[in-house]
Amino acid sequence: MTVLRFTSHGLPHIGLVRQRNEDAFLDQPDLGIWAIADGMGGHEAGDFASASIVTALGAIELPDDLEGLAEAAAIELDAVDHALRFRAAKRGPYAVIASTVVVLLARGEEFAALWAGDSRLYRWRDGELRQLTKDHSKVQEMIDAGLLRPEQAAHHPHSNIVTRSVGGGPFGLERLSDEVLPDDRFLLCTDGLTNVVSDAEIAAEVASSSPREAALRLRDHVLARGAPDNVTIVIVHAELAA
Repeated sequence: MTVLRFTSHGLPHIGLVRQRNEDAFLDQPDLGIWAIADGMGGHEAGDFASASIVTALGAIELPDDLEGLAEAAAIELDAVDHALRFRAAKRGPYAVIASTVVVLLARGEEFAALWAGDSRLYRWRDGELRQLTKDHSKVQEMIDAGLLRPEQAAHHPHSNIVTRSVGGGPFGLERLSDEVLPDDRFLLCTDGLTNVVSDAEIAAEVASSSPREAALRLRDHVLARGAPDNVTIVIVHAELAA
């Protein structure tokens, strides 16, 4: 039987333009749970929304089986969604307190992911970086309809519009699950990374460095390009247990 252990590193940065960091993250390799939440830019209390998500996920009772863990995480996110909408409603009819979320869960030789919005999960395996999540965003809808090329998305004027979130717009988590192989490497990140660093550059760093070193180097790429947004990076390596 293959026994895997996980090492990981999470790294946030406010960037060089924003006055406040509205990202939050969870990095718990011993419990097999990682998450990133990106408070919705321009909305009220985005930092509160992202922190609420991470706090809720960090407090769940962790079942031994992956399906039970994914269901527990989904229940917590649904509860946060309701709480954020209730809080926003007390502020007025147009108030929004919301956040994207992407969650990685691991048990044994399997993983599951849940997400809403445009924060992403990638997997590096056998020399190839693959985006596992699909953005819930206006520009992704335009790409799917053939109205926009993928390379145009980051600079499109609607690039900040998400079509699903926790607390704002329709709430609906998307899920996937698959096996974990030795030397798989996962990246969770906000669009503060992917809007300025290419997949090829991301792959090169994730493939060649430890989680901490890769996260630092990716952060430096963002800073070198002006870091117009908050950026949060979590990198996870699956390794054979000694």
